[in-house]
Amino acid sequence: MNINWLHDVAYLFGGAFLCNAIPHFVSGVMGRPFQSPFAKPSGQGLSSSTVNVLWGFANLVIAYLLIARVGSFDPHVADHVIAVGMGVLLMGVMSARSFGRFHGGNSPTSS
Repeated sequence: MNINWLHDVAYLFGGAFLCNAIPHFVSGVMGRPFQSPFAKPSGQGLSSSTVNVLWGFANLVIAYLLIARVGSFDPHVADHVIAVGMGVLLMGVMSARSFGRFHGGNSPTSS
């Protein structure tokens, strides 16, 4: 049984966690509150900058584990890079649509 596709799935999710780490970590380092799963209501309310630094760092650790520790990720192998890139792209689009309504960006309900 060929399980290489499972590695690609791990890389996809690794890319998603990598992308999710960026806004949380950067907002936190800048001292700005940002939405997080720990806010009330979850994902809508604002969490402190410290919570966002910690949440962003946790996402970086998960991304590392999924990309660098599952299988043998090789940046010269197209399907590995495509899987990570698709994870980054999908999470980026989902985040833009979700957080855009809070920060004045485009969202599915804006005209």
